[in-house]
Amino acid sequence: MTPEDAEAMLGKIIFTKDMDAFSPSAGGTDIVIEAIIEDLDIKKNFYRDLDSQCHSQTIFASNTSSLSVGDMAAAVSSERRQRFVGIHFFNPVQMMKLVEIVRTSDVDIEAVNAVMQFCENIDRKAVLCADTPGFVVNRLLVPFLVQAMEMLDRGDVAGGPRDIDACMKLGAGHPMGPLHLADYIGLDTLKFILDGWIARYPDNSNFSMPDCLVEKVKSGHLGRKVGKGFYYWNGGKRGDPVV
Repeated sequence: MTPEDAEAMLGKIIFTKDMDAFSPSAGGTDIVIEAIIEDLDIKKNFYRDLDSQCHSQTIFASNTSSLSVGDMAAAVSSERRQRFVGIHFFNPVQMMKLVEIVRTSDVDIEAVNAVMQFCENIDRKAVLCADTPGFVVNRLLVPFLVQAMEMLDRGDVAGGPRDIDACMKLGAGHPMGPLHLADYIGLDTLKFILDGWIARYPDNSNFSMPDCLVEKVKSGHLGRKVGKGFYYWNGGKRGDPVV
């Protein structure tokens, strides 16, 4: 993208902190995509305020990666729940084609189809998911990352993080190993997801908390973004494993 293209693109974006910007009198909105902090109470308060501002036909779409879309939709009117979905993009958004579209038991198929079409219009592959913990990708991915961490806790692999990651790269064709990926995602983010799942589904044996994850988050070793997690990091460049 040239500097001129970037400037033209930014010129199409309006930045505001004024909720009145969503009102019909200000022109209204077809869809609102929320991507605020992964805290259910904060999200519900946001949607409660937004519901009173937007036109009845506006679709609400949460970019949550782990919270229940139905729990968020409970904060709005019964009419709005029919136009409330999850729309989970993946990082880095400019490179990742997949979008998980999460439907609740209340949502109208017309709203779902509109969001699927929106994703097609922006050249993304939309997959329709049920409102279950982690939807599809994180429901498969997070327990996989947990298993790698629990192997570390047990000392199953003498070579530690480097060998665990090498096994999945060379043996399973993954572009990066699970502990490398955990550092990239953020260890605090993973712990937050697991805390929520374990609290809500305490009897589900698939959701467990590795000791090493607790210790690293407690120590502030959160992964790539702070320069230290399972590996040392220099910006986006991975270094040696932390021992």
